Amino acid sequence: MLLIQEYVIPVLLGVGLSAACGLRVFLPLFVLSLFSRFGDLPITTHFEWLSSWPAIIALGSASIIEIIAYYIPWLDNLLDGITIPSSVIAGTLVLASTNPELETVVRWTIAIIAGGGTAGLISTSTALLRAKSTMVSGGATNFLVASAETMGAALLSLLATLIPIIAGILVLWLLYLAWKQISHRKKTA
Repeated sequence: MLLIQEYVIPVLLGVGLSAACGLRVFLPLFVLSLFSRFGDLPITTHFEWLSSWPAIIALGSASIIEIIAYYIPWLDNLLDGITIPSSVIAGTLVLASTNPELETVVRWTIAIIAGGGTAGLISTSTALLRAKSTMVSGGATNFLVASAETMGAALLSLLATLIPIIAGILVLWLLYLAWKQISHRKKTA
């Protein structure tokens, strides 16, 4: 049981937050900051700055700006070019920050592969979905994609911090859908 509590749950927490970074870069980091400040969420020593007031304010502000920016039709597609690599970085950082019990090399290896990989795959998938929405509707339905992404990022961030096992199951399903969409795109291209 100790193995699950010290290693598996923190990895699932990190993977859940990483997946949420694939939907919105800053919102999961903001949730992580809040839970590390006010909750009982242990984070890695070098990431204690996340629970500081300046980090909470900066990440909260960045979350609001990012959410609003995705409701501007031409800007949302432009942001995808920035958010895909940014989500990989954010996904890597959140997984590394939530696993204080892992050895440094193991922590960063898992963070890069599982955290960055998960965030990147989901972010790429949503960028493809937004591009398809833009082609079909001229951008008129992109607000629906933006709303679903924001709600998904918020829900997944909360699930990851409160019920990591459920978040882990949800992430597996999201990864399956993302992989299916990306592989289908490759076949039709």
